[in-house]
Amino acid sequence: MPSDLASVLAASRRGDAAALAQAFEAAYAELRRLARAQLRRLRPGQTLTTTSLVHEAFVKLVRDPVAAVDQVHFFSLAARAMRQILVDYARQRASRKRGANLRPTTLEDGALAVETLAEEMLAIDHALTRLHALDERLAQVVEWRFFGGMTEEEVAHAMGVTARTVRRDWQKARAFLWRELQGDPD
Repeated sequence: MPSDLASVLAASRRGDAAALAQAFEAAYAELRRLARAQLRRLRPGQTLTTTSLVHEAFVKLVRDPVAAVDQVHFFSLAARAMRQILVDYARQRASRKRGANLRPTTLEDGALAVETLAEEMLAIDHALTRLHALDERLAQVVEWRFFGGMTEEEVAHAMGVTARTVRRDWQKARAFLWRELQGDPD
């Protein structure tokens, strides 16, 4: 993570309007790494690029500005923005599948995979929303680990808990999400 990001974020909290843009420049490489990790989950045929995901996340951060406390908080906000963009992208793909954007299609390799992925992304978002309603900390761990690409140690530092606690929370959250995605009523 860039070392000057902390000072730029501090300037942002003091009311410097250009500080968020400077934070974006200072964190650009790390934001691209986060975006690449997110897009790696998408299959061939998707149209979202790393650059467009990073830029859309930045626009989302500027449109609804929240003063980031530190680097971890900034990247957490960016990860959440990327998650929201990917979910919106999945919803858009799913609506096309239901006929909102009718056009002839062919059955090529990977053509159906993107539509399936859109459904999976929406199901993950729905399950994560349910998890958040039950346990905010578990949902935060998932968001930071899955969408933010943070390590257990980084999440532990950000939350002020031990890495072992994060590891247990991560296991609980994955078990909950797996049950939700499998449609298990228990």
